[in-house]
Amino acid sequence: MARAKTAAQSAGVGSELAAVAGTVGKSIGGYVLAKSLPYTPPWIAAAALPPAAGAAVNALWGDQAMSAGLASAGIALGGAALSAVTWKTSGATTKFRRFRRAQATATVAAGMGWLTCAVSAGPFGRPMLDLWLMGGALLAASWNARQLMAHGAGADLEEETNGGGTLAKLTSAIGWEKVTVKDAKGTGKGTVKAAIEVAPSSTIAAVQSTAATVAAALQVPPSGVIITPDPEDASRGTVSIRVADLLKGGVAFFVPDAFGLLPTHPIPVGTYADGEFWLLDPFTPAVLQHLLVMGVTGVGKSEFARTVFVHLATRAKLALHVIDLAKGYQTVGHIRDGIDWLIQDPKEAKRYVKALPAAIKARGDVLASEGLDRWSPTSSLSAVVVWIEEAADVADFDQLQEIARKARSVGIWLIVSLQRATWTNISTDIRANLQASACFGVDDAGDAGFCLPDRVTAAGAVPDWGSDRPGYAFATGMGIPQERWTTEARSSLTDRSVLAALVAASAPYRDPLDQTTATALGQSYAQRTGRGTNKTTPGVRESAAAALAWLHSVGVELGSAVTASPDSDAPAFPPFPAGASATPSATPSAAPRTAPPALAAIPAPATAPSAYDTDEDEDEYMSAAEQAAETEIQDAYDEVLGAIPADPEPDADYAHLQLDDVVESDDDSDMEFEQQERMGTEQARHTLYAELDGWVQAGRLEFEPADLIPATVAAGRKRPWMQGELRRLVDAGLVQRDGHGSYTILHSPLQPA
Repeated sequence: MARAKTAAQSAGVGSELAAVAGTVGKSIGGYVLAKSLPYTPPWIAAAALPPAAGAAVNALWGDQAMSAGLASAGIALGGAALSAVTWKTSGATTKFRRFRRAQATATVAAGMGWLTCAVSAGPFGRPMLDLWLMGGALLAASWNARQLMAHGAGADLEEETNGGGTLAKLTSAIGWEKVTVKDAKGTGKGTVKAAIEVAPSSTIAAVQSTAATVAAALQVPPSGVIITPDPEDASRGTVSIRVADLLKGGVAFFVPDAFGLLPTHPIPVGTYADGEFWLLDPFTPAVLQHLLVMGVTGVGKSEFARTVFVHLATRAKLALHVIDLAKGYQTVGHIRDGIDWLIQDPKEAKRYVKALPAAIKARGDVLASEGLDRWSPTSSLSAVVVWIEEAADVADFDQLQEIARKARSVGIWLIVSLQRATWTNISTDIRANLQASACFGVDDAGDAGFCLPDRVTAAGAVPDWGSDRPGYAFATGMGIPQERWTTEARSSLTDRSVLAALVAASAPYRDPLDQTTATALGQSYAQRTGRGTNKTTPGVRESAAAALAWLHSVGVELGSAVTASPDSDAPAFPPFPAGASATPSATPSAAPRTAPPALAAIPAPATAPSAYDTDEDEDEYMSAAEQAAETEIQDAYDEVLGAIPADPEPDADYAHLQLDDVVESDDDSDMEFEQQERMGTEQARHTLYAELDGWVQAGRLEFEPADLIPATVAAGRKRPWMQGELRRLVDAGLVQRDGHGSYTILHSPLQPA
């Protein structure tokens, strides 16, 4: 019984072992078969093709000597031609490729030679059968050997399989002997990208210095070759070659996705060379980066500005302030309703710059009370965008530096536009605070360094094409990924009619400037001449409905793209003259475009008379440069007068006289000076404040202490009292001391904010 049990157990174990062995055998067999299959095609071809082709040609032409001879000659000539084609079309840029070319050519020649002989001799006679068996086996084995070598061919094969291509052929010509090019691939959007690696004796910086040579060798524009280093490996980098300009025909303007978006929504301003959107997102990053826009005349800075302005004008919780002393209405006249404060007068611009620090401080206090370290959409404050054209003509460097340094944390985005950001136009300290950049065409490659970071220009991203390529630029910062900093982009082309209609249609969504900032800007803001519209402006809903209907009628929808011809940027003011038509190419209908009723005629804004502007008729014919020069002369005059000692007899009856006043004198008469009756403190202050309030009502906001002498004398007081009252007004935030003995009224003392 025990023996039987033991035998049964042994039989069971044997069965299990047999099953395991069978499973292992099947696995090994499957593995061997899987590994062997890639090597079988040469053997299958050697076994099947020669006998089949030989039997066919022998059956067709082998019966008669004449046909056999002619067929043999034809096959021989065809074989020679096919061998030549094989040799010519096989690449030979590496050792491995040269071996492959020789092997392929030899295989074709041997096969065609055997087939030529098989016409007369047949495929199965001797020695044709022997040649087929031995030659076919040798050729199949040689191709197997090549397959095995391919797995260890090293850098030569790596370059082959990853597409070194044309770059590999040019390595010696462009000085890239120590550079390995890998993974060269086309993006399908006019750009080829490849990874590069330098030898230990070279650097990526040395490769970057050859960008111009590479561009010339590849016959692409100088800016078409960009070489960027790998931030994590100094021996590696990326080369990007733009072989086709997909932006040459212009870039569409992208209509906002919706009205009333928050400032943190990205702004589409154009398209990159690879077809991706060029987006600005200044308010989302942790640090708000001020923007420097640079480029010579005619490069598209105004077109870029209009694109930015219109998108911002359709947003909620945002106010746009623009200072443009040069072109003004010519650039933004058709969209001025979307600009909360448009400044074109040099004096008004200087008042704005003087008032801005007080607004920054007031906004900082509000953010602190709200528990915010920086501005966010949850704050009660509006985001503010300040665009300054040719900043050197607007304010001195110290003022701009203070604004640029303090404004970012309180939600004020400063944008400075210049032709050349040299130290004579903007100080290096201000430039350091303008951390974002959009550099359009420049005449000299060195000028790009005033705007773009060194690592960008070192990579070859230098827009030194002048005004030949309007709209093209390189941009950094503002939420743009760093890998995009060296990618060429082009700003949108706009249609003036479409922009004006978008501004009008979005008016019910525009918020007015928050009360804190408006109050801090003082009378300068309250009496601004160029003011836009917002949701509180009467009649904007009716105008918006008409503008929106007009947009629908011409096929412009929210979120769509509108293509405009380059000449649509020609000045046209008013933007919607009677009977005018301008059809964007995106419009499906060719019907003439007529302006919406609410926009049919936009009159120029009336300028309120001001006491401080006494040469209005003369200024009307002065250029911006002449007006700026006049302002500088006036400042110098004020500075000189401020250095003159005070009048030793400020209370005399003749204190009000000027040098050119005519005074009637009588030598026989006695001159008497009566001191005015001394008023009480409150009454005296009211007299002084009434003088200031009168100036505010008349539009005069700047004054000197000497201008208050008549009111001081009328109150029966003297200069020390007046100076004390001025200090009180400054401390109360009603008056701002500008220096050089001049003051600016921020609020009327009789009507405090």
